[in-house]
Amino acid sequence: MSYFPFFIDIQDKEGLVVGGGRIAAHKIEKLRPFGARLTVVAPMILRELLEDGTLTCLEREFTDGDIQGKTFVIAASDDRERNAYIGRICREKGILVNVVDDRENCGFLFPALVKEGRLTAGISTGGASPQVAATLRSRMAQELPDRMESILDYLEDIRELAKQNIADGGRRAAFLKETAAYCLEINRPLSMEETLERMGAYGDCSRDKAGTVTLVGAGCGAYDLITLKGLNAVRSAQVLIYDDLLDLRLLEHASESCEKLYVGKRTGRHSMPQEEINALLIEKARQGKRVVRLKGGDPFVFGRGGEEMQALREAGIEVNEIPGITSSIAVPAAAGIPVTQRGVSRSFHVITGHTAEDGKNLQDELEILAKLEGTCVFLMGFTHLQEIAEGLIVHGKSGNTPAAVVHGGYDGTVQAVRGTLADIARKVQQSDLPMPAVVVIGGTADMQL
Repeated sequence: MSYFPFFIDIQDKEGLVVGGGRIAAHKIEKLRPFGARLTVVAPMILRELLEDGTLTCLEREFTDGDIQGKTFVIAASDDRERNAYIGRICREKGILVNVVDDRENCGFLFPALVKEGRLTAGISTGGASPQVAATLRSRMAQELPDRMESILDYLEDIRELAKQNIADGGRRAAFLKETAAYCLEINRPLSMEETLERMGAYGDCSRDKAGTVTLVGAGCGAYDLITLKGLNAVRSAQVLIYDDLLDLRLLEHASESCEKLYVGKRTGRHSMPQEEINALLIEKARQGKRVVRLKGGDPFVFGRGGEEMQALREAGIEVNEIPGITSSIAVPAAAGIPVTQRGVSRSFHVITGHTAEDGKNLQDELEILAKLEGTCVFLMGFTHLQEIAEGLIVHGKSGNTPAAVVHGGYDGTVQAVRGTLADIARKVQQSDLPMPAVVVIGGTADMQL
């Protein structure tokens, strides 16, 4: 079972805590910053609670009438059966109830809380592991800016100022969003001079604000191989244009308002033609949008990033590129294969396994590659594996040359088939190795570091 994280206002609302021991005190401590009016009912109540002037303490047994008029109830006594009973009668009357250590009788759970002024974040595992929630809470708390409260005060204060100075609702929303991101980046609120300067750029509706495009390499394999700079670009994107060969969990880092456009292959349909992708990038940028083109691996390693950048610059669009970890290095490494190794390979060469579109014959390239002593890494060469292996042998490469075909999964798993040029195609055909896969040929291909 999972729980939706509603945030409700309990300031001055009536709440009941049944129980007067340490567990009840712990729950009260969590609730204290939110200003609820709490009543504590138990035959015995800790002295520290009795002496707390903000609490109403009743040292007696719980009665059913105690829940009347209460917004929420915490059942935290030492009697599990009584706690479960309180849970049942609260649910019957539609009162939110938390029953300690009894998920089945709870109407809501206490999350692991991060509280910094008005910033509140709750983390829950649905009761599966409070320790996991506590660990993530600790990590989140470490990431908060030192001046979080002053930043939030500032961002609230400028909302009315933005409304007065930026008539267009879309521009105003963009100003508030980008200013918030900038404040978090520099860890402080802006001065009034800085605010008015930024506001001026959004308030001038007489001219269109030019959009930008960022080509981002998503890396290969699991989503956490993207660079921090690339991830930040995804988070700030207004339009995200993505295709295949990337972990779709990356899309979860984009904002809810971000327009996400898929241009890859799906259920056998060919990907959008490159010319149409270029036109789409230009169109969205000319709408004044901050566009991120998310590509698997590295945009400039057989990712056609150069073509997209040329088209954008010819259209007068500002464009930049954030590199990604290319599969030509990372996928072999996941299988323990280095592309270079002293005494084995002093160089590596990355080649597309697709038939060249400029008319050059693949066999002509294999004749050149057969003479190289370094490691040859073929991307998109899975379907041409037999042709590649036979061609290298025909042009002089030894059939005993080590070869490997490696597939890296988005979950961090790796599958590899190893052999030689003479038998690698047959071994792969007999295996259930999925696509896509990277082909490695050379002395390092039989290494397993």
